[in-house]
Amino acid sequence: MPVHNVDIAAKLDEVADLLEIEGANPFRIRAYRNAARTLRDLNRDVPTMLESGEALTELPGIGKDLAAKIQDIVATGTTGVLEEHRKALPPTLTELLKIPGLGPKRVKALYRALGIQRLQGLHQAAKEGRLRTLPGFGEKLERHILHELEARAGSEGRFKLAVAAQYVDSLVAYLKTSPGVKQIVVAGSYRRAKETVGDLDILVTASSGSPVMDRFVSYGEVEEVLAKGNTRATVRLTCKLQVDLRVVTDKSYGAALQYFTGSKAHNIVLRQLAQQQGLKINEYGVFREDRYLAGKTEESVYAAVGLPWIQPELRENRGEFEAAQAGRLPALVELSDLRGDLHAHTKATDGRNSLKEMALAARNRGFEYLAICDHSKRLAMTHGLDPKRLTEQMDEIDRLNATLSGLTLLKGIEVDILEDGSLDLPDEVLSRLDLVVAAVHSHFDLSRDKQTKRILRAMDRPYFTILAHPSGRLIQEREPYDVDLPRIIRKARERQCALELNAHPERLDLTDTYCQVAKEEGVLVSINSDAHSILDLDNLRFGVGQARRGWLEKTDVLNTRPLNALRPLLQRTM
Repeated sequence: MPVHNVDIAAKLDEVADLLEIEGANPFRIRAYRNAARTLRDLNRDVPTMLESGEALTELPGIGKDLAAKIQDIVATGTTGVLEEHRKALPPTLTELLKIPGLGPKRVKALYRALGIQRLQGLHQAAKEGRLRTLPGFGEKLERHILHELEARAGSEGRFKLAVAAQYVDSLVAYLKTSPGVKQIVVAGSYRRAKETVGDLDILVTASSGSPVMDRFVSYGEVEEVLAKGNTRATVRLTCKLQVDLRVVTDKSYGAALQYFTGSKAHNIVLRQLAQQQGLKINEYGVFREDRYLAGKTEESVYAAVGLPWIQPELRENRGEFEAAQAGRLPALVELSDLRGDLHAHTKATDGRNSLKEMALAARNRGFEYLAICDHSKRLAMTHGLDPKRLTEQMDEIDRLNATLSGLTLLKGIEVDILEDGSLDLPDEVLSRLDLVVAAVHSHFDLSRDKQTKRILRAMDRPYFTILAHPSGRLIQEREPYDVDLPRIIRKARERQCALELNAHPERLDLTDTYCQVAKEEGVLVSINSDAHSILDLDNLRFGVGQARRGWLEKTDVLNTRPLNALRPLLQRTM
């Protein structure tokens, strides 16, 4: 059975979680966390690397000991240290750590005092008012836990887009080797680049007699075959992701692709438009009574009702039909449009690569510039930069730029927005930078009014370029803080500063709908990787997918500009 990077990372994270609950050495815990993140973000398959004899110790944050444990997981599905700690504590306890407010000490207290091992037991105890009786909990925390559990209920069974991508890529590669397969595409919410995916719809065209259906249900990761026919099969993978495979004819390929890409709301409007013209659209084609008119391509389906082709990311019934009819569909931004990245970290704080390594990796990707924005001193846990260390880093960037060709490193900082709206470093220091990326990293529980005013005050500072990950959310892990984002966006227009679309798959923040609002207000969005290693630079593709869902065009994105056009925009805000 194939083992994916995300599966290995999950095992390493579980070790870290159990160590944390046991109160182990923080440096040991961090080593497992860093290794898990490295593998999760890696754009290469670890089992393939091992087969080819490549050393895992070449990867950032992975030494000989961790490399050996990773090899164990690839070979057996587990490793000795994990099984050892599973015997000491129920492994399901790690689920509880995902609830904000529940640190390792509280999770251990829940287990010791109330026997709680799973989220279901935690939910029941919170509803019954039993949590507030424990030392260090109280009624307020109990209400917060209950709220978080209920908020998470709607996302159960869904996979983050980047996680689903790992399972999709290997499955599609496997199916492509089937004799007779001609076309294969993943439709549904995956093709529309939604943040999370509930299941997968795969469409295939194949010659008569192709064994693709039998190969599909025989795939090594299939846990259960839910249905199988001549043209459709449904399976559940061991990771619990449900996958439908449909074999369609060449004649119906475009119609099926349009139909199964969705969204449901988009398809309803499209069918209504067809009905108004005496036509019928389904997964087999476009028909007038029983006469087939179109369906071989998606373009032919839309053309049959008088529309241009609508990009998959726009198909949410949020104005795309009106734009299509008026000839105003956006020319959506492409990954190749990005000229650089305006938010990356180094090992000076919590990154895993040096300045030079980050610069060379960015240049290898064809970037013209890369902004180094390590954390400011407020984030002590990341070894944030104080004025002295930031000044030293600026000098180091100057020296490196003098030797680099083809790429310019920009001097920046990810500076904390403090509770009162001030910034974590003095203006005297910030004024020496090329850009200032400001972020909220604390006090997420402020009221809507206080949180909004806090950010507005920060945006009024003279050296403020980009608001990082504006809502503070972590997908399926942390709800956004309560803030008036339309008001923030209007302030950004007034101040002529930018908003970040953080491309890390756990953030994708701004959301697609607020990208649209920013576009309508004329506020530039910067698609940034927030890279903490050279591997993270590849996350920009997920940010571009989110930007496309938000109707953003090349001109709406700050970092599509060449450096000579970018610099005046950065200075205008400072």
